[in-house]
Amino acid sequence: MNVQSPVALPAPQLVLDALPDPLVVLDREDRICMVNSAAEDFFQVGAQVLLRHKLSDLVPFSSPVLQSVRQVRETSSVVNEYAVGMGTPRLGGERTVDLQTAPLGEDAQFVIMLLLRRSVAHKLGHQLSHQGAARSVSGMAAMLAHEIKNPLAGIRGAAQLLEPSVTDSDRVLTRLICDETDRIHKLVDQMEVFSDERPLERKPLNIHVVLDHVKKLLRASHGASLSIREEYDPSLPFVLGNFDQLVQVFLNLGKNAAEALQQGGRNSESAEILFTTAFRPGIKLQVAGSTERVSLPLEICVSDNGPGISEDLLPHIFEPFVTSKPQGRGLGLALVAKVVRDHGGTIECQAGRRGTTFRTLLPMIAPDMDSEDEIAGGIQR
Repeated sequence: MNVQSPVALPAPQLVLDALPDPLVVLDREDRICMVNSAAEDFFQVGAQVLLRHKLSDLVPFSSPVLQSVRQVRETSSVVNEYAVGMGTPRLGGERTVDLQTAPLGEDAQFVIMLLLRRSVAHKLGHQLSHQGAARSVSGMAAMLAHEIKNPLAGIRGAAQLLEPSVTDSDRVLTRLICDETDRIHKLVDQMEVFSDERPLERKPLNIHVVLDHVKKLLRASHGASLSIREEYDPSLPFVLGNFDQLVQVFLNLGKNAAEALQQGGRNSESAEILFTTAFRPGIKLQVAGSTERVSLPLEICVSDNGPGISEDLLPHIFEPFVTSKPQGRGLGLALVAKVVRDHGGTIECQAGRRGTTFRTLLPMIAPDMDSEDEIAGGIQR
């Protein structure tokens, strides 16, 4: 009988050095006690020098990095920060990372920090590109409404005047002119929604009430056989939102998921849409155009196990007129992005070969508005 000798595990430092992203471990006094090779490259100094310094020696005193470490020690929970500036005289002013900070050991006596450099462009693009797309289509919609609607009315009126005086064969053409102008008119009407920049009428809402209403609408339009499963966090705080517009957001996402399941040929037993909610207190994002970092702890995901989205289409999924549907106009997800932006949130799409997840992050209601009267009124439409 041959007995294989156990394989010796690599030394911990070898494991850390194999990581492609910088990793730093801090002790209870925020002194650096462990780094990997990627951290040496990032800070442009050797490990022996780094181990003689505190974290505050490497980053500006007002850096969100220091705030994240304090929050980890206070809450003993993981904190994520996106697009954190790490610029110093040594590193330069353009260094930006995604930061994951987590407790290590009892009472967070050690803190581990992972700096994700390569994901910055990808993350920032997902968080902000669709907002720029929504803003650009807003201006285009306003221009189209003004420049196209009036000529369309004239064209349609002229075709109607000609119709009684032409032959039957020509009447087909005048009818075609009317039908096509009506179709363009409807398209412009849809785009006008993007040019509406009036402040939203918002109230405290239970997001689960919104999702339950969406489920009823989906089953009414796609049949009771549509499998919709939910995994909710029952303790989720209220969101300050507009009921009708949030219903439109998640109804669009739900319809896309249902259509993806149909296009993918999933049988009724395996096809499924999943609604999930969660509270993510550590997620903060920088608001476009300012240095303010906003907490977006309310996470709502709509997932399906359909065929997914192609890699070529994924980076442009929230742009107007981008669609994979043969008869689609490509405005649904652009509208979703606009409404989410108007609510102070963000949305991103994560897709694989088998399945797609749309992840929406929204701010929770301000504490000074959390009254029983306001909340009761917010649940109603």
